[in-house]
Amino acid sequence: MDVRWAGDRGSSTGRGRHATVWLVLTPLLVGPLAACSGGGNGTTPPHSIDAGRLVHTSAAGDTDPGKPFTVTAQGGGTLTDVTLSGPDGKQVAGALDPDGHGWHSTTPLLPATHYTARIAAADGRGGRGQTTADFTTKAADKTLTVTLGPDLGRDTYGVGEPLTAELSEPISDPAVRQQVEKALTVTSTPAVTGAWYWVDDKNLHFRPKDYWPTGAKVKLEWTGQGLEIDDHGTYGGPATDVAFTVGDRVEAVVDAASDQLTFKRNGAVVNTIPVTTGKPGFDTRNGIKVVLGQERSVQMKSETIGIAQGSSEAYDLNVEWATRVTWSGEYVHAAPWSVASQGVANVSHGCTGMSTDNAKWFYQNTRIGDIVQVVNSKGRQMEPFGNGFGDWNVSWDDWLKGSALGKPVSTDAPPEAAQAAATLRPQF
Repeated sequence: MDVRWAGDRGSSTGRGRHATVWLVLTPLLVGPLAACSGGGNGTTPPHSIDAGRLVHTSAAGDTDPGKPFTVTAQGGGTLTDVTLSGPDGKQVAGALDPDGHGWHSTTPLLPATHYTARIAAADGRGGRGQTTADFTTKAADKTLTVTLGPDLGRDTYGVGEPLTAELSEPISDPAVRQQVEKALTVTSTPAVTGAWYWVDDKNLHFRPKDYWPTGAKVKLEWTGQGLEIDDHGTYGGPATDVAFTVGDRVEAVVDAASDQLTFKRNGAVVNTIPVTTGKPGFDTRNGIKVVLGQERSVQMKSETIGIAQGSSEAYDLNVEWATRVTWSGEYVHAAPWSVASQGVANVSHGCTGMSTDNAKWFYQNTRIGDIVQVVNSKGRQMEPFGNGFGDWNVSWDDWLKGSALGKPVSTDAPPEAAQAAATLRPQF
């Protein structure tokens, strides 16, 4: 007997309270199967049967997308082949019961979506036949779509880059949050220990206990497509994923006391650069920041940080080789006007300034996701969330408290052998 399952679900979704659910069982007769027989042995020769009379499916009434679709062979029959496909032709994963009498889908179906099951069965007396079952699942009242990050379209990120998930609907119920976390699957090679943190009701961040390993392959998937999220008709939206490679471990440590930036790559000091940081009243934030972006040149205006135009502190400058570390406007950038103070005094409005040549070198040797840490500043601590990625300033114990599961997870990827086994078609 040949039973197939594998593939992805269709991605069409619908909205509204109800959708027509219908089922058609169409017998497809097949010709006699070739067989060798010496004759006179008392066996029944192969023959065609009406498989629609032999099998029963769960497609009746309001088909709930959150429950498995099932096929059962009756009267001592067995299933020889079952495939369930969505409107895009992709197959829905499923599993055969050990006795061969039943089959069930193993991943949730999409709401308001038409599916076709192709079923082949045998009656145990030499009869074989095929039939189809068509049905449409009921519509969802709400669909929870998930936007994953990083979403900047790059192949490689720094060791500090967190993973993010933005939900289309707020989730506050602890049990539902656990479901969401379980459906956000993180895998990496090599594997690490990490955890999700609920920033608010719609945003989650994932980070390892320590920085990502250099060279790691990381993948984040939303696997909650079709999942019944709550008791109010909310179902998980289409599956999606992001993947990237982790680059060298780049850490730039800015010491506001000595006015020196120490640049390390994979633990080795590569460069030491004289800098200036924020002056009194504009002190640079202490703590670990993650590179958010880089701009070859950017217009910086004092009004964006609350300094009124015409004030003695006002400025309007075109700045080169700018590496952003906060959304509020903190950069590591070229500051040719303050070269005399670099390595000597702190005279900026909060950014880390250096010579044009040094800023260009820094720009060319860093990437999004790299670490910039400021120490010994008299400024406030970097915000954990909302002004960039201050995730690494949260202790691991406190980070785990922000997880609905309340415990770390391993990012082990499924063994290739297990994946291969899951797609094999058992022979009976």
